[in-house]
Amino acid sequence: KMGISLVLAGLLSLCCLSLCQDCNTELLENVDFPGADITNLSSPDANHCQLLCTQHPSCLFFTFIRADWTADDRNFFCYIKSTASGQPSERAPLQGVTSGFSLKPCSPNARPCLSDVYQNVDFFGADYRALFTADYEECQRTCTQEPTCQFFTFVDGDSAAEKFRYKCHLKFSYTAPRIQTVQRTAGVISGFSQNIQISQFFEPACQGQLLINTNIPGNDIENLPAASPGHCLALCSVHPLCTFFSYVSNDFRCFLKNNLNELVIQTQQGVTSGIPARFCQLDNSWLKEAHEGVDFQGSDIRNEPMDNADTCQRTCTADPNCQFYTFTTNNFAFQDFRLRCFLKRAITMPAPPKITKQQNVVSGFSLRSCL
Repeated sequence: KMGISLVLAGLLSLCCLSLCQDCNTELLENVDFPGADITNLSSPDANHCQLLCTQHPSCLFFTFIRADWTADDRNFFCYIKSTASGQPSERAPLQGVTSGFSLKPCSPNARPCLSDVYQNVDFFGADYRALFTADYEECQRTCTQEPTCQFFTFVDGDSAAEKFRYKCHLKFSYTAPRIQTVQRTAGVISGFSQNIQISQFFEPACQGQLLINTNIPGNDIENLPAASPGHCLALCSVHPLCTFFSYVSNDFRCFLKNNLNELVIQTQQGVTSGIPARFCQLDNSWLKEAHEGVDFQGSDIRNEPMDNADTCQRTCTADPNCQFYTFTTNNFAFQDFRLRCFLKRAITMPAPPKITKQQNVVSGFSLRSCL
């Protein structure tokens, strides 16, 4: 309990940082913000790194290692950073890096337009389909037309690997919010922002198929925490390889599955299985559910004192940075932290898992958000 109390105390001490920062869009070339690293992610340029920092719940500033960095092989590393003051403790001159600040105070676009393409840069991994196209423009158009494609890498006609010339690799990252941990906790209520948009511009609204007290055994491709069968359905619907899923209510686990040949079901209490919805505006009724006694742990942007869970939900919905929340009631175990609203989010913008230099390839992003 002492460990949990210290964590909560730390969260309270940082609660105003996202609100107290000024909107600062400046990028500082050849300036390093040393230390204070939370993690590192992959980005093709400083602008993308800044957007990752903006969507990461804890990031307040960053340093990006550019393509022209020569000291080691950390090109395209995006270092996500934070301090208690909200400002870097030091600024040091360093060739080959660019630093800047989160755009959380700037009311950022939840679906930024990423129109740049990157010559001789490989977005490595995250492939779900490949085809041959005449050029990278056609590859990008294909990615833009496919709802599940977030980014691509195209191998041009001058590649030394002759049999892979003109190959277009379509790639995926999650556009639905993922929660780090979901667990039962007395005295809390959790839920989602009402402004989350899972799919883009498809009509009409649609629902996937849910099969209550039914398991689809085997064929697992991923196992994720999820708040409800509806949340699990949304995660499956945005994953290009998910053909069906099973959700275990006791454990809050969502098992995404792939089998294009058959669907075998069996009766099992406490398990809900289903079939995803494709090429439509996914029904969002699951977003309106409030989950009593369920804690969405981690991913905190900030927290505020609040009277009730309904106000917490409305606060999350009104904040463009917030995707989900946990509210602590008067029955929460730690008296000093009762009646607080913890606003949370996850990265849902296109995020290649690894980026490397590679001759005769071109990489870029879907242009759906630019239309």
